[in-house]
Order: sequence, then structure tokens, then C-alpha cells
Amino acid sequence: MKKLLIPLLAALSLAGCSSTERGAGIGAASGAVIGGVATGNVRGAAVGAAVGGVSGALIGNVADQPGRCYYRDRNGNRYVDRC
Repeated sequence: MKKLLIPLLAALSLAGCSSTERGAGIGAASGAVIGGVATGNVRGAAVGAAVGGVSGALIGNVADQPGRCYYRDRNGNRYVDRC
């Protein structure tokens, strides 16, 4: 029962969020898990959460804009333009 309750509460807490907020939350949580497992320490989990949160927010932001896509130019700069 406890294993079912925690994911259910997490899903309910994200229900009222925008796509950007939802993407940042999911990205941070999955980044923390992956970073913690890969390095085996808290520092790796913190770095994974930061990278995952930023990436998830960027992806979620583009999801709010239909007909727009996320691109990166040859210098590494990110921008959003028509698909």
C-alpha cells in the first residue's frame, strides 16, 4: 500500500502545474535518481537533479507552444522557432 501511495501523491501534486513546471519536476526527480545511481553519492544526485530540472523545464516550455520546436545552433545556443 505504501508503494502505491507515494507515486499517487506525486502525480496529484503535479496535476495543477503547467507543462514547464511539470517537465521541471519530472526532469529533476529522474535526474536525481539517475545521478545518484550512477555516482553512488549525494553530490551526483544533486547535479543530476539540477541538469534534469533545467532540461525538463526547457522541454516543457516548448510543449506549451504548439507549432514551435526547440533547436540548437552550431555555437550551442538554444532557441525556439517554427517547426
